[in-house]
Amino acid sequence: MDTSQWISVQREDGETVGYLEPLAEDFGTVLPRNILGHAIDEPREYLQGEELLIERGIGELMNPWILDAQQGESTRELTILEISAHGIVLADALHTKALSPTSRIHVDWPDVTGRLAPAVPRASNK
Repeated sequence: MDTSQWISVQREDGETVGYLEPLAEDFGTVLPRNILGHAIDEPREYLQGEELLIERGIGELMNPWILDAQQGESTRELTILEISAHGIVLADALHTKALSPTSRIHVDWPDVTGRLAPAVPRASNK
């Protein structure tokens, strides 16, 4: 996907929190995208999109992720290690937390095909 027209949105400290994909030549309508490249809302006006991204921030990156819609008991939760124009690098969340060696998984950036999705919290067995 051509991202050359995407406009990065930064918060006050300079950290990029997402992108605005212009849907009109005059940039009057944009599609807000998170740092992974996922569309996060309906198209909206430029300033509304910018405000939405700044309010959302990047906290969601700290949550576990799944790859290619895996679900069920064998779901392998992943953590994001790196995001750049070269791709998104992930690893097994539990191994990473324990500082154990684990293989790296590479997903193209932006992830417009939706290979990554937030992991659904597992029900606890009480």
